[in-house]
Amino acid sequence: MSILPADDVSFDVEVPVVIVGAGAAGLIAALSARENGQEVLVLERDAAPRGSTALSAGLIPAPGTRWQEAAGIVDSPDLFGWDIVAKAKGEPEPALVKMVTETVGPTIEWLADRHGLPFSLIEDFRYPGHSVCRMHGLPSRSGEELIDRLREAAAHAGVDILCDARVTALYAEPGGRVAGVAVERPDGSREMIGCDALILACNGYGGNKDLVRRYIPELGAALYFGHEGNQGDALLWGQALSAATRHLSGHQGHGSVAHPHGILITWATITEGGFQVNLRGERFSDESHGYSEQAAVVLRQPEGLAWTIFDARIAGIARQFEDFRQAESLGAIIAAESVEDLAGAMDVSVEVLETAMREVDMLKDAGATDRFGRNFAGAPPLQPPYCAVKVTGALFHTQGGLVVDGDARVMRENGTALPNLFAVGGAACGVSGSKAEGYLSGNGLLSAVALGRIAGLASTRPEAE
Repeated sequence: MSILPADDVSFDVEVPVVIVGAGAAGLIAALSARENGQEVLVLERDAAPRGSTALSAGLIPAPGTRWQEAAGIVDSPDLFGWDIVAKAKGEPEPALVKMVTETVGPTIEWLADRHGLPFSLIEDFRYPGHSVCRMHGLPSRSGEELIDRLREAAAHAGVDILCDARVTALYAEPGGRVAGVAVERPDGSREMIGCDALILACNGYGGNKDLVRRYIPELGAALYFGHEGNQGDALLWGQALSAATRHLSGHQGHGSVAHPHGILITWATITEGGFQVNLRGERFSDESHGYSEQAAVVLRQPEGLAWTIFDARIAGIARQFEDFRQAESLGAIIAAESVEDLAGAMDVSVEVLETAMREVDMLKDAGATDRFGRNFAGAPPLQPPYCAVKVTGALFHTQGGLVVDGDARVMRENGTALPNLFAVGGAACGVSGSKAEGYLSGNGLLSAVALGRIAGLASTRPEAE
């Protein structure tokens, strides 16, 4: 990845707005720019738009929406912002928190009304750290459906998406204005594409092991559950242009990826009253803090593995997610009518597992807090048939990145904005702070949706040219 001088460069084609990356952030930016009548070209390195969006559950947190109102849920950008800041211990930039929490709700309503995305609210469980139910998703509750519907909307809106197009370099003028990009095709041919505005929507650096080891050493050897194309291109280009960066150690992990199947298991298996044990059948942590920080906790257990224990009631809730249904179909979910049979299927000591189950049951009955700090008040006891799934911890995506202003324009280290360069989604610094525990469920798609909308609209204004 390199920055090349734009002097005397002749471009093969000129497009007003070029977007690097066709995930949720890039496609929402493209739809927004097209809404303002601008010609847009989205460059996607893969054969089809997928990215990290397709690997997610596709759930977008948003406050004050009509779906919440219909469910009788009172929410606001201020309350959502309070939850974000509380989870990240005050680290996120207040102006950025305000910007994304105020933008995301109107954006998903716009996606529903203008582009026909059939969102609905998850009402039967609440993710850790959220004061109210505010997760919105499509019928399958999958990121694959989200990216497919965004791609269909982009095609209908006249957005040009060029796949198998890997951006290898940016051409920049001495003042930092980006004049265009170099694109490499699978056959080795190159194209030079000029632009008036460039939006970086190519996520973070989770697929770059060297950068992960540098910034997140505790997950340097962890399973990476994001898109391998997330090589830190936006970060490296930005740094070469003297862009400011923030919270590069921030990330989303997940302590519940089915092993060895590699399928995400919804954290509802924990929030609804489940718990985790290690391969010896012993409890080892307060699982309720959140799935992001739990990744490193699970990886510290023997063989970097754990079992998530829940029951048929919880499985019924989890079954609304396509990933969970897939895990069931592949045999990743074990079910048994007794603790003895469950222990046998898990290959752990019956006595040890029974001890863990009795402890959790007593804590639930008493509404008490365990030795790890988890409060079980209000959680119903597990009932047979019992369920279990073997899981590992994984890195999903990075949360730090390029610092942006109120238009999602990339900022220099000296506090000025690069004239026509924008960063959205994982390419930009999000609102999770510098640690895994700062990640509030949905923060990744929050930044993708809100910043994508902001950058797409801003890129069409004259000052972006």
